[in-house]
Amino acid sequence: MHLKSEVNIKNRRATFDYEILERYVAGIQLFGTEIKSIRESKASLADSYCQFVGSELYAKQMHIAQYQFGSYANHEVLRDRKLLMNKRELRKLSKAVKDTGKTIIPLRMFINDKGLAKLEIALCQGKHSYDKRQSLREADDKREMSRVLKG
Repeated sequence: MHLKSEVNIKNRRATFDYEILERYVAGIQLFGTEIKSIRESKASLADSYCQFVGSELYAKQMHIAQYQFGSYANHEVLRDRKLLMNKRELRKLSKAVKDTGKTIIPLRMFINDKGLAKLEIALCQGKHSYDKRQSLREADDKREMSRVLKG
């Protein structure tokens, strides 16, 4: 019996800075004490991105804090982590990134029902500053509407 995991690490800047086109879920190749730090929610997706190295996709600048009880075998905090996806998805993402000005951004890290760390990534297009202002305006309008409906 697996307990429902409370780990849900989000990249809050992603939806503000990028327009999300497609979402994917990828496994993460982890070493040593990294999974223990993730289970304690000691990870950050801020400023992280995904990049192809050859035909493999890697998560870059993803911060996983050192495990508090780790010894000399503790992991490197900002190392590149390989993402585990099937070849068809990798080919599709690779083609989208090469052909157009799109990028791949991690949105959310979570632990699935089997206890494995997963990364939700998205194929994104960068927003211009006027798009960001529009997003802020829509969020304010939505907040104001919920306030009016409650009150």
